[in-house]
Amino acid sequence: MTEIQQAGTARERSADEASEKMAPVDTSAGTATGEQTGPHSGRRRWAMWWLSHSPDRTALLIWFFWQVASYIYLILAAPGRTEDAILDRFNRYDSYNFMDIARYGYDGRPEDQDSPRLVAFFPGLPLLLRVLHLVIPDLRLALVLISLVASAVVAVALSRLSESYREGSGPWAVLAFFLSPFAVFLLAGYTEGLFLALAIPAWLLARRGRWEAAAVCAAFASSIRISGLFLALGLVVQFLVSRDGLRAPKGWRNAPWLVLPGVPVLAYMIYLWNRTGDLMAWKAAEAQYWGRYPELPWNVFIDTWHRSLNEPILATSYREEIIAALVLVLLIIARLVRRNWADVAYLAPQAVALLAMSSFYMSVGRASLLWWPLYISVGVVGSRRPWVMMAYLAVAAPVWAINVGNFTTGAWIG
Repeated sequence: MTEIQQAGTARERSADEASEKMAPVDTSAGTATGEQTGPHSGRRRWAMWWLSHSPDRTALLIWFFWQVASYIYLILAAPGRTEDAILDRFNRYDSYNFMDIARYGYDGRPEDQDSPRLVAFFPGLPLLLRVLHLVIPDLRLALVLISLVASAVVAVALSRLSESYREGSGPWAVLAFFLSPFAVFLLAGYTEGLFLALAIPAWLLARRGRWEAAAVCAAFASSIRISGLFLALGLVVQFLVSRDGLRAPKGWRNAPWLVLPGVPVLAYMIYLWNRTGDLMAWKAAEAQYWGRYPELPWNVFIDTWHRSLNEPILATSYREEIIAALVLVLLIIARLVRRNWADVAYLAPQAVALLAMSSFYMSVGRASLLWWPLYISVGVVGSRRPWVMMAYLAVAAPVWAINVGNFTTGAWIG
């Protein structure tokens, strides 16, 4: 049994002992059985579970009040900038591509002359939207609800993952994550929230040695975005170096499960080949419509820097992209120094895709939501040195608020 599992068992044992001590005494039958069979017993048991999972409760409270704060700022930012309906403020740009795929498939709207771009988006989220459309007629609402539920799952999963590194760090990591500069995309009709709601549990399950469940979660994540393959690579490396992986007794039996995350990607590529004759049609669409093609990293940086000087309206956005790129590079270096090979295997392909497979930095800031090792690091350090968390929030929280206002009023922020 690993140290993490021992700690988890100890916490569960303590919670059970506390539950036994606090259980009411049934005197109706003249015996002290410690059991309650009245109408309120279910609520009491639920309350005991809630009290015994304090990090989960705190994570959900952070998530809830972050939602409240986001909606308050959304309302305050609107006057003079937008009169759009609330649902439209959260569904911009790529959101409409997902809705078009859900309604019309990859053929797109009949009047859409640029519908070939739609194959750049993986089918996971549109398929879920199509299912929800059976009970939720408004796809805008369906997208917002998906992000709402997914972000709650992310809050609990990230807290538990951080707790597995250092007890007491979970709420700090969740706070750092939800007040990160680009957290507005967890409210919007984008893929980040849904992807993370599958990817972080996959990582946590792998740390607990539950490779089959981890592979299933990662497979669903791979149906949502290509980042699922980066997740799969990280899981493979984690399997190779973990004591609960290949080195465990008969650990090799779990190895075939790690192929599963590649199945949705392969299935989509076969679909694209049948449709277009090109296995990599999704990548060709990214190159044609978004300028995502291989380029030397320094040229990408120079182009982005020039854009930040020559395009005043988007200058701040480009500079945020540059800073996010720098953070990613520093994060990878830090994980290399600490020899955390699984994190490196997950993050390094993202660096290649974001910093060398595009003509300029595009959506690097938004992709920073996928870098949970960053938020866990902030949470772990912040739990020991609160001033680090205060310094982080002093920088990140104002940018988050500004980006909430900008995105919901129609500005491009990544």
